[in-house]
Amino acid sequence: MVRAGVAIVIVAAGPGTRLGANAPKAFVDLAGRPLLAHTVDSIRAAISAGTPPLTIDGVVVVAPPSHTRQAESLIRDLPVPIRRVVAGGEQRQDSVRAGLTACGDADVVLIHDAARPFVTAATVLAVAGVAHEHGAAIAALPAVDTVKIVGDDSRITSTPERNSVWLAQTPQGFRRQLLLEAHAAAPDSGSTDDASLVEAYGVAVRIVAGDPAARKITTPDDLRWAEWMLHSGQWPR
Repeated sequence: MVRAGVAIVIVAAGPGTRLGANAPKAFVDLAGRPLLAHTVDSIRAAISAGTPPLTIDGVVVVAPPSHTRQAESLIRDLPVPIRRVVAGGEQRQDSVRAGLTACGDADVVLIHDAARPFVTAATVLAVAGVAHEHGAAIAALPAVDTVKIVGDDSRITSTPERNSVWLAQTPQGFRRQLLLEAHAAAPDSGSTDDASLVEAYGVAVRIVAGDPAARKITTPDDLRWAEWMLHSGQWPR
């Protein structure tokens, strides 16, 4: 049995402009703790649930330069050989590349947004497994609303079949070398989605069913919803 090592890069360098906070998004208060702390808790659960041949060996947090020490304190006790914090770049793609260089020789790398604190261990491990088997996989949810494609003049140009539309989440998992090559092929794309870089590189990306709880915290309403999740006992499950 060959063991496949997995590293998780938590991207936590975003400014959180739409959240309207006075701190980077991953470090805003959520029920008395930084948002990133809740995300780390969820990753800790995935680490505990992982078993050979697929194990999580490392966690890298990409944080704003002003918050690297705080991030280090949040991952200090994670039970993995690799625990690192690196400073992020101007764009998300720059931050992901910084994380990739710090995650060692892992076979598979998962890219996860710190702004999705309620990701389940089952989703993390499922994405890692499919990425290891097929090269690339993301968590996603099927669309429940009808989707409209709109042009610059606000007119609808097409209506795709709803059963073919999925809403991307994180983690997004890739064989490490593949993701490095995809980033190198489009170094200045400004991409906010690593799967799109891999797709453009010519590699198929598989879908893994995600979880509605893995909602991205972007607006004040999202933050209030996250507080309700914690105070009502909806999370952890």
